[in-house]
Amino acid sequence: MVKIPSILEMLQAGAHFGHKAAKRHPKMAQFIHSCRNDVHIIDLEKTQEKLKEVLGEIKRMAAEGKVFLFISTKPQARDIVKKAATDCGMPYLVERWLGGLITNFGELKKLLANYNKMTQEKASGEWEKYTKKEQKDFEKKLEKMDKVLSGLTNLVKLPDVIFVPSLQGDKTAVLEANRMGVLIVGICDSNANPDKADYFIPANDDAVNSIKMMVDLVAGAIKDGKAEIVKPVIN
Repeated sequence: MVKIPSILEMLQAGAHFGHKAAKRHPKMAQFIHSCRNDVHIIDLEKTQEKLKEVLGEIKRMAAEGKVFLFISTKPQARDIVKKAATDCGMPYLVERWLGGLITNFGELKKLLANYNKMTQEKASGEWEKYTKKEQKDFEKKLEKMDKVLSGLTNLVKLPDVIFVPSLQGDKTAVLEANRMGVLIVGICDSNANPDKADYFIPANDDAVNSIKMMVDLVAGAIKDGKAEIVKPVIN
């Protein structure tokens, strides 16, 4: 069961630090507690309220079998997001954004099919019939594909939900999801527009400890939900 962190725990993680006052998005005004040294401070009591609401919805969706795609192209978030997504059994993208991943999913499926085929051919030893130069070329191509596609191999259909630990940092993914009607769960810092997400958590999206706290909470809610999926009884 996911435990909502205390105000102190969130303070220690730096979840309260927003951006400079001049960068504040007007629709985040209600989630700002104060301004210190020209930096907005996020109201963590409201963060707690949103966590209770959003994590409950995430658990519900996971219990319905919804697929969440974790997305983050922020360097400091990549390892955190990859580990959390893997831990809860969900696909992820933590390198450069693949244009059309959501709006043109058919092309991604072709890429994944080619990637899976090459991976299987390498594992089975089929590459041995080619020259060393050809094998080296295949290896380079596979390495490039692996970097971007390895977290998407189990994504057989358009995701039901995308989770972005930075609504502002991954605007292209958010834009594509909005166009296709894919639900969005996001971390919304003081400079982001919360209306871009279906479910959002107001929190610092830059500090590593804050990112880890929020991402782990989302992954935990997904695991809780998946544990409640009712499996069909086979007679």
